[in-house]
Amino acid sequence: MRRLLSRLALVVFAPLYLAADAHIFVYHRFDDLRHSSTSTSLEVLKAQFEYLKQNNYKVIKLSRLVDALEKKEPIDNRWVVLSIDDSYRSFYDNALPLFKEYGYPFTLFVYTEATDKNYGDFMSWEQIKVAAQYGEIGNHGDSHAHLTHLSSKEISQDLNRSIDSFVKHLGFRPKYYAYAYGEYDQRVQKQIRQHNFKAILNQTNGAISNSSNIYDLNRFALTGENTLKSKLRVKRLDVEWVGVEKFVQNGKLTTIYAKISPKFKRAQLYISGYGWRDIEVRDGLVKYRADLKLKLSRTRIFLKVANMQQGILFVKEKR
Repeated sequence: MRRLLSRLALVVFAPLYLAADAHIFVYHRFDDLRHSSTSTSLEVLKAQFEYLKQNNYKVIKLSRLVDALEKKEPIDNRWVVLSIDDSYRSFYDNALPLFKEYGYPFTLFVYTEATDKNYGDFMSWEQIKVAAQYGEIGNHGDSHAHLTHLSSKEISQDLNRSIDSFVKHLGFRPKYYAYAYGEYDQRVQKQIRQHNFKAILNQTNGAISNSSNIYDLNRFALTGENTLKSKLRVKRLDVEWVGVEKFVQNGKLTTIYAKISPKFKRAQLYISGYGWRDIEVRDGLVKYRADLKLKLSRTRIFLKVANMQQGILFVKEKR
């Protein structure tokens, strides 16, 4: 009888475990009052770390999550990955001691030109080597350029410069890449993938499940107030965006097509600059005629059902 109950428990709980979602978060500056929009105070950071600790979340290396995705292993609902973009000096001076105190690993994405040219607000290669003792080091590009404004050749040249700097100063090629400003499109992503990164990270809100694209991993930004708890509640909605390249024409968002589970009859659609709206889902098909001018340089579109969501990004073309 006990064995039967054990098997039943596996049947009941296995789908919940397999459907579990991990979360990747991104920070930039720490306790830097000059740049409040991209800075996280140490008070907030400590509160976030305490919440993770007290609620039994497992802060893991990015490489552990990527390995699980590659091997199609179950994703633990309590997995959290912490990343830091730009390699600002404030991470080394202010936040690194707290990461060390809690024993939380991280991935630091290095803006190599800033370090190579000794820009005053950024970490040196020696400081990056110290940080590498406690976390992983990823690539954030050489010039921190708006990649969608560059030609494919310029993107490749930028990547080669940054990779050369890694090899020269750290002795290895970086395995992971994060887009500057979180900006990319299909052309940019294709160009980045040619440089053999194991994973590529964006900056579009969303959780990570076994259906996530390893070359398009979502991250939540954590700046300002403590929003960690609410973001940990977000799960991944499986969405197939249909004909993405046709969504935007002549600076206007035209018609949005997407496929989700046919069990959903209603969903919410978010468009940057226009907010949320309720939409109908017919046999798993979302079709929304927008005819809206893009208001922002970066337009994000999200589909949401309950606490599940997934989004995509559009970057306004350079004129």
